[in-house]
Amino acid sequence: MEAIAHGRFRASSVKLRPGSTIIIVLAAGGYPGEIRKGDVITLPAELPVGVDIVHGGTKRLPDGRVVTSGGRVLGVVAHGATLQDAARRAYAVVPQVRFEGAHHRRDIGYRQLKRDGAL
Repeated sequence: MEAIAHGRFRASSVKLRPGSTIIIVLAAGGYPGEIRKGDVITLPAELPVGVDIVHGGTKRLPDGRVVTSGGRVLGVVAHGATLQDAARRAYAVVPQVRFEGAHHRRDIGYRQLKRDGAL
């Protein structure tokens, strides 16, 4: 992302790894309508290997707390050997991310999971 932002991106530098990755977006209360802002976010102290949290609609306050500031607040990103494995990892972390009004879809990747026979 930094290379893209600074105009140094080269497609030949992209490295792919085997497996599947999924992202579960946690949205603010009221999303997609009138959204809540300023709700304190509690994040897990540690994340399992292969799981990351990406910030979208968040803001860090001067006292260090992180609060909601947009509709799509955070994304739990997980990588696994299969899509089923990635989904299992991501959905296991989602309940550990807490803020008032948080909600997410529970059907991410379901079409492919169904095709794979995982559902």
